[in-house]
Amino acid sequence: MTPLFTIITVTYNAQNTLPPTLKSVAEQSCRLFEYIIMDGASTDKTLKLAIDAAIPEAKVYSNPDKGIYDAMNKAMQVAKGDYLIFLNAGDTFHTPDTLELIARTIIDADYPGIAYGQTDLVDSSRKFIAHRHLTAPETLTLKSFAEGMTVCHQAFIVNKKLAQLYNLKYRYSADYDWCIRCLQRSRRNCYIPEVLIDYLVEGETTRHRRASLWERFRIMSFYYGFFPTLLRHIGFIPRFFKHQKELKQNKSI
Repeated sequence: MTPLFTIITVTYNAQNTLPPTLKSVAEQSCRLFEYIIMDGASTDKTLKLAIDAAIPEAKVYSNPDKGIYDAMNKAMQVAKGDYLIFLNAGDTFHTPDTLELIARTIIDADYPGIAYGQTDLVDSSRKFIAHRHLTAPETLTLKSFAEGMTVCHQAFIVNKKLAQLYNLKYRYSADYDWCIRCLQRSRRNCYIPEVLIDYLVEGETTRHRRASLWERFRIMSFYYGFFPTLLRHIGFIPRFFKHQKELKQNKSI
């Protein structure tokens, strides 16, 4: 039987961040999934952790890759599920019944192209920091992503038939480009009005924020035009500083 979901976690020396992700997947009440852990030939305890987790639905691969998006491409090429969920090491489903909620919504909505929901930000101790600064809209269209990464990649569940490979010329923001291309091909998107994902704020993109933002600007300019994108970014400045202030306040609590 074809699984409804393929959950994908790509790793490289992720022994410090992977355990909560494994625990989250193992605890899901819905078991209509396969779980692909695509490792980049880690030299720490990542592989042992993945294997010792003994998740029945898990398949563990480990080979050198060209980075996170190359690993995601490799995972997609062996994925068998109808829908793709990318859950990075350190990220988790919000609750043990989150996948059940997503499954029920997808089935009730007669299998939309994309299902999506909200995201919370957490630190490495799993402490809530803030709601994501961009709120997923009730109606998602191609134009929605002109305002930035409106829906977090991890909370963006895509029918595999729509998914193309990630563009490896982008090192930090290929997920933004990928989401836009998925939206171009999706005729119907389904909003789930709940927090689906707890996102670890100390991830790869967070550590390379400036390079990531520049890549995102280039992608946005390509799809939505340079001057409209430039004007939008001027308007993003107050939003950015407001969010940074909220993060600092919550981390100090």
